[in-house]
Amino acid sequence: MQKYIDYYLSLVSPWSYLGHERLVKMAKQYDITIRIWPVDLSLIFPSTGGIPLPKRSDQRKAYRMQELRRWRDHSRLNLNFEPLHFPVSDKLAATMVVNLRKQDPHKAIHLAGACLRACWLEERDVSNAETLLAIAAENDLDGGALLADSAAALEEITQDSVKATELGVFGAPSYRFGEQLFWGQDRLEFLERALAE
Repeated sequence: MQKYIDYYLSLVSPWSYLGHERLVKMAKQYDITIRIWPVDLSLIFPSTGGIPLPKRSDQRKAYRMQELRRWRDHSRLNLNFEPLHFPVSDKLAATMVVNLRKQDPHKAIHLAGACLRACWLEERDVSNAETLLAIAAENDLDGGALLADSAAALEEITQDSVKATELGVFGAPSYRFGEQLFWGQDRLEFLERALAE
């Protein structure tokens, strides 16, 4: 029986960025398929008690920055803590990933990683269509085709986000394996334990 890791992410989340390549490496090591689900946190937060970053207290914002520094150092990844193009909408980027996952799930995961790096490493605006077309071209993809049916893809993202909350998802990144949910890239170690069992 085929097993999956369901991967719920935001394409402008630093935590999704910090965990992305580790998740990909882990899935390869354990020969398990990743199913990628870009979700709309503006739909998930209100129904699960989440607070968007701009509305969080100063204490929470300050602690977030501490944690980003800790995890950047721990993960040995380059990370721009205050990128020029953040916060921005990731809906167009998510549209591309959703449309691509129907054709090639592995390429969709790779494209998601490229979008995350664009935001958190390369100072690029992933809410901008021209930027996304360039990212697609750099990855040998037809960006125009991936953006063509954006209305249907956005509706799919809405439905996926509602289903995610029904499965217990309340933030990104979240990873679901079997009946277990793991929230945050700092829980990848526990996901790996579950995969190893």
